[in-house]
Amino acid sequence: MNLRIILCAVALCINVHLFAEKNIKAEKVEDRKYWCDLLYKISEPVLSNMSKGELIRNMELELSPRWDGRSERVTYMEAFGRLMCGLAPWLTLPDDDTEEGKQRKQLREWALKSYAHAVDPESPDYLEWRKEGQPLVDAAFLAQSLIRAPKQLWEPLDEITKKRYIEEFKGLRRITPGYNNWLLFSAMVETFLLSIDEQYDGYRINMALKKTEEWYVGDGWYSDGPHFAFDYYNSFVIQPMYVEILEVLKNKKRINTQGFAPALERMKRYGVILERLISPEGTFPVFGRSITYRLGIFQPLSLLAWKYDLPEELTDGQVRAGLTACMKSMFAVPGNFNKSGFLQLGFAGHQPEISDVYTNNGSLYLTSFAFLPLGLPANHLFWTDAPQDWTSKKAWTGQEFPKDKASK
Repeated sequence: MNLRIILCAVALCINVHLFAEKNIKAEKVEDRKYWCDLLYKISEPVLSNMSKGELIRNMELELSPRWDGRSERVTYMEAFGRLMCGLAPWLTLPDDDTEEGKQRKQLREWALKSYAHAVDPESPDYLEWRKEGQPLVDAAFLAQSLIRAPKQLWEPLDEITKKRYIEEFKGLRRITPGYNNWLLFSAMVETFLLSIDEQYDGYRINMALKKTEEWYVGDGWYSDGPHFAFDYYNSFVIQPMYVEILEVLKNKKRINTQGFAPALERMKRYGVILERLISPEGTFPVFGRSITYRLGIFQPLSLLAWKYDLPEELTDGQVRAGLTACMKSMFAVPGNFNKSGFLQLGFAGHQPEISDVYTNNGSLYLTSFAFLPLGLPANHLFWTDAPQDWTSKKAWTGQEFPKDKASK
């Protein structure tokens, strides 16, 4: 009798373990599928229309209630440039016959056609390159997308389209960037030209790097210009552009590794802070301007996971789980998309009153920046590690968690 009880107990333990293991495996697969499906949902209305030259015709404009009067046509360049900057890494993966592979192939085909329309003066979707200052911002995001996926998004373009991009990028030298993160926009455009061995303006790159370095305030944070502002612009622009510009310069032998390494270490410290901002419920603090950029605040953490390795304090499983929780918290709220599938003004849902004077619904596609780890194959540890509680969830449930410490 006792032996029978023991054997039953052992069998029960084995079954419980196998069930738990099966659930964890299913959850890991489900996480990637959720990310892929959500990014496809965000991307499809923009790229399916623009690939046919119909984005400007079919994308309903939504401007901030406090719109500052700049040309409304900047909306379309913002939507395309920002979307591609976040989408590019996923499109670097090879084609396959999976559902995800079919999504990826379709988006890449649409994207290549859209890149051509963007610079074709005869296309209805020729973008706003030559008026006002705003085009510098989103040209920089377009340049960044091409740096992130050169073999998949730049090299396949026909020679006429390539020449048009080079001409448009050089034409942006007419714009004097603001004395803040805008210096990095100029530098990113010139860095792309350097990356393809085209003539570039080294002064614009060097000035941006010099000032960004001067504006480092410590513990992983840069000020946005001479004065510090408590917002997420370290995420949206400063940290990723600074590191990626330096990486191109390092690869082109314009600087040594020592010029790149400190910036990467600062971004790792900032990534640790971002992970700690994820609440136990999968939300994060709403502060500063441009909060309508939604998940874009996690760009440095996602960039580290995709390209540079996470800080040693963080595991793949906890970062994936935390980011997934935030995605689900945000996009479970009704109103993020309009009836045509385009993003609407807001943070979680439709909240136009929180928009800044420069915000339109094209601006919102910066949320795609959180999806950079989709550039990792499905068998990478980021996707195969068991989901783990992130730092705040551990802290608020009585678990051990790492003590935080400042860096230089």
